[in-house]
Amino acid sequence: MSIPDYQTIMLPLLKVAGDGQERSFRDTVDLLAGKFKLTEKEKRELLPSGQQEIFSNRVGWARTYMKKAGLLESPRRGYLRITDHGRKILRKSPARVDVNFLMQFNEFRQFKELRGTRASNAKKIAEVTKGTPEEILEATHKQLQDNLAQELLQKIKEGSPSMFERLVVYLLVKMGYGGSRHDAGEVIGKTGDEGIDGLIKEDRLGLDVLYIQAKRWENTVSRPEVQKFVGALEGKRAHKGVMITTSSFSPDARSYVDNIDSKIILIDGERLAELMIEHDLGVNKKTSYEIKKIDEDYFIEE
Repeated sequence: MSIPDYQTIMLPLLKVAGDGQERSFRDTVDLLAGKFKLTEKEKRELLPSGQQEIFSNRVGWARTYMKKAGLLESPRRGYLRITDHGRKILRKSPARVDVNFLMQFNEFRQFKELRGTRASNAKKIAEVTKGTPEEILEATHKQLQDNLAQELLQKIKEGSPSMFERLVVYLLVKMGYGGSRHDAGEVIGKTGDEGIDGLIKEDRLGLDVLYIQAKRWENTVSRPEVQKFVGALEGKRAHKGVMITTSSFSPDARSYVDNIDSKIILIDGERLAELMIEHDLGVNKKTSYEIKKIDEDYFIEE
């Protein structure tokens, strides 16, 4: 048979995981290839980039979507296991599990929506299907970036507070602040002074510093929280600060920092993930596509 699409793979994948075993992704791919009776040639067929097998890639997407719906989980890196929620679904003997089926779960809807951007990107891809190849490529790339940003943010929330503080330091260093990681990280998380988690050099010589508050909030950060941070800065006679959260800032909080003398930068979870992707922190490059066009000047005859 031909290689199945990732939605067709979802239910068989859930059934394979249904035995409750903790299984590596590679073993899972091999088991599913057997169930779909794929030939060796079909199993080894590569994506156009030549970087990954098509079937493995599709199993990966099926796994990701069902993890977002809470049907599967990753007990450790490179492994998967069914959840209690996944077992309940299997007991209902669904005829098919696909994206429409997963939309019944709140967690999956939140993943798809991502404040409306995911749905709009999916719609955009559908709209440009009849457009140019470049338009389709750009729309697809945007959706992949949004998926990655959401996964990054989830990883940060699952980590420890100290890991989050280190991440903030590494990001600021990659953005050109703080000199080395060692120099920048000496004070982060140690001051504990009235809402200030640490400071970092604004330049490599240390002529000025930025005060930082880096907290993993679940709820929206309101104006009073930002005001406390500004008050702490004033106590240090400082006028520059960066406040970073894994959640979001209220409109009132953002309006407040726009109308004060101190320069306060607010970075919410969505922007944090974007900056991490932009500066290659916590991610690595999987595939690059180089698009070329005719050099008209080359063919001009003198």
